[in-house]
Amino acid sequence: MTARLITARPVTDVPPVVEEQLEPGERADLKTRIRQLMQAQDAILLAHYYTSGDLQDLAVETGGCVSDSLEMARFGHASKARTLIVAGVRFMGETAKILNPEKRVLMPDLHAECSLDLSCPADDFAEFCDQHPDRTVVVYANTSAAVKARADWMVTSSIAVPVVRHLAERGEQIVWAPDRYLGDYVQRTTGADMVLWQGSCVVHERFKAEGIRELKREHPEAAVLVHPESPAEVIALADVVGSTTQLINAVRDLPNPTLIIATDNGIFHRMHEVAPGKLLLEAPTGGRGATCVSCAHCPWMAMNGLRNLLAVLETGANEIHVDPAIGTRAVRSISRMLDFAARQKLAIRGNSAE
Repeated sequence: MTARLITARPVTDVPPVVEEQLEPGERADLKTRIRQLMQAQDAILLAHYYTSGDLQDLAVETGGCVSDSLEMARFGHASKARTLIVAGVRFMGETAKILNPEKRVLMPDLHAECSLDLSCPADDFAEFCDQHPDRTVVVYANTSAAVKARADWMVTSSIAVPVVRHLAERGEQIVWAPDRYLGDYVQRTTGADMVLWQGSCVVHERFKAEGIRELKREHPEAAVLVHPESPAEVIALADVVGSTTQLINAVRDLPNPTLIIATDNGIFHRMHEVAPGKLLLEAPTGGRGATCVSCAHCPWMAMNGLRNLLAVLETGANEIHVDPAIGTRAVRSISRMLDFAARQKLAIRGNSAE
């Protein structure tokens, strides 16, 4: 079946990537003060793979979690901590609140958005779904609480194909949102009848097939690892297509000494930990050849840092709130995926900017 595309709201106001710069003394002082306040407030830190190494290390050092958005929320649910600090982007904070409505959820910066979420406003998407009442609505985790509440299913990138294949085998037709590249990958893999919302990730859509080919010519021994939010011509070059967790595992498990990575470069911190002896190369996002400078980092993820994390703990600002009625509906779409994964004994880790 041919997937049909629906125009999404364009995301034009993309901020520049601004990485937090810290002197060693300031870094140590910030971490000490943050640890003290986290302990006093019964808080844990949930950091995404795409945030800075400082935040990832601090999360591990303080008994928190470094993972994709859903596992971050589930870790928070299993924890007895009363406060969850989500270092990531806004939909991740909302997902944590949906699964932990009784807990306080804070974020270092509430302006940390996601281009996929921004491209799919809840009112516009609900109107579109109403035009296709006979279709099952499946949304990617990179969406707002209100969009999840309108959906029948929420999926992560690691479980999207099994869920859509299951629905297609039951004869169901799909409305998919928001990522058109991931939706196209799922449609081509499953053959499902899908109408695609035409959103995209500002990081993954920049990867260039020709640049990867040139980089591969320089490093013929390299395996190419790609997130399925990338364009089809980039996916076609991949040795491994997978979620964040699946790509980390591939770096660890593949015999190749060199790997070309087409996803947010924040993940390199964890990849270097699991495979310290391997050469990891960023897939080009601009220009033609391997000499181009990659800009493969989400500007909103870069808004998270030790300074604003400390400020949040000191002031109690940036708390995430989700309307209880929306949260109740949203948790149903998430629970369908969790129940399906349990029945099929499938792993569900792995959003991109999951």
